[in-house]
Amino acid sequence: MYPRSTIKVWPAHDAYDYEYLGAGLADRRLLDDSVAIQVFRAPLLAVPVGGRRRGGYFIVSGLSNARAVCDVLRGRPGFLLPRQRWAPAPDSYYVVEWGERGPRGDADTRARFYGYAEEAIVTGRVQLPPLPPDPFS
Repeated sequence: MYPRSTIKVWPAHDAYDYEYLGAGLADRRLLDDSVAIQVFRAPLLAVPVGGRRRGGYFIVSGLSNARAVCDVLRGRPGFLLPRQRWAPAPDSYYVVEWGERGPRGDADTRARFYGYAEEAIVTGRVQLPPLPPDPFS
């Protein structure tokens, strides 16, 4: 088995990025089923699928952390098929994804896929971190 001691789960509103991500969502009701996950220092928000939001992701270091985050999300409403994949980047890490597989297009296409409001996209209020290349695509 793998260690779980570093993973803690908090209510969504305790996430460090709750206000930032929540303000950009087209459907703020998704925050009701969101969860804050603390892998190291700051708990970060994981937002479920629903409405316009077709998928989600959470970036972690280490396979054991990725598996633990998948375990936390499995069975929660809106976190469909949580899975992890290795990200072959200069600083390798893992991406935990749920729902549909995210698009590899431009930032606006990705923001729409992840359910952000058109106003937030157009005004630049939403700045998604780039996803690493998928080693299997």
